[in-house]
Amino acid sequence: MALRSATVPAPGPGEVCVRARFSGVSPGTERLVLSGKVPESEWSRMRAPFQEGDFPFPVKYGYAGVGEIVAGAPERLGETVFVLHPHQSLYCVPAEAALPLPDGVPAARGILAANMETALNGLWDGNASPGDHIAVVGGGIIGLLVAHLAARIPGTKVTVVDVDPARDARARALGAGFSTPDAAPEDQDLVFHASGHPDGLDTALSLAGIEARVVEMSWYGTTPVTAKLGGAFHSRRLTLRSSQVGRVPADRQARWSYRRRLSTALSLLREPALDALISPPVPLTEAPERIPALLGPEGGGLMPLISYDTPADIA
Repeated sequence: MALRSATVPAPGPGEVCVRARFSGVSPGTERLVLSGKVPESEWSRMRAPFQEGDFPFPVKYGYAGVGEIVAGAPERLGETVFVLHPHQSLYCVPAEAALPLPDGVPAARGILAANMETALNGLWDGNASPGDHIAVVGGGIIGLLVAHLAARIPGTKVTVVDVDPARDARARALGAGFSTPDAAPEDQDLVFHASGHPDGLDTALSLAGIEARVVEMSWYGTTPVTAKLGGAFHSRRLTLRSSQVGRVPADRQARWSYRRRLSTALSLLREPALDALISPPVPLTEAPERIPALLGPEGGGLMPLISYDTPADIA
């Protein structure tokens, strides 16, 4: 990571200028980008909105910014907004790209919007229903958000499965149960895999009941994946389904725009317990040195939070 300076032009017609307050660094996709593990075949599809540069490097990436509109449309000055924009202290975007944060969603928590959108899309792909027994393998940001949404469906029994027992408290705070893989419940109606590790996919397949669906939400980049599709995979007639936020599921495309989906994700961030998924703020000036470590084991699976404010503003 590196900081670079740039000149930001005044907003043009239909644009607003946003002064950043916070941005979040995705522990999944952005970690792979930082590691140079985006496959060449995906360089075009993995471009972020407002990305500058090309893969592998140098590239300005990111999609979890929250800030205040400081120029442009007079009626929107002072709005706190979420923008799918790379990490940058000041930027101008089309006005429709800046979505107001709903009442009850603090600015720092707003950085989870893109991840919540991914979780919502995954839940749609899984067709979760009331009363389902659901396992979520992987207690990182995406897994915990999926578990949180699934646990709010009436009658569901949701279990987060992770090798790290320290994820127990976060899972329970978000309404789900917790288990390590060796004690995880089997015969599940629906299983989500979000650990980002091939071994987790095998765990997910082992927990699925007859005719159940396993939704693969991990993206491995250039890492080879060998799934155990022998054994009972065929006899149990399992369905392995990929989920990716780049497309709205086919059965919703006629009614759901990307804007509607993202606005809905923002509205789902009112739960204060979600703050437990975010790291303490890291000042922008310290980000190049500190963020890479926070994307590894040192980060504890939390979403690194970059702060563009002074300490007084944060307080």
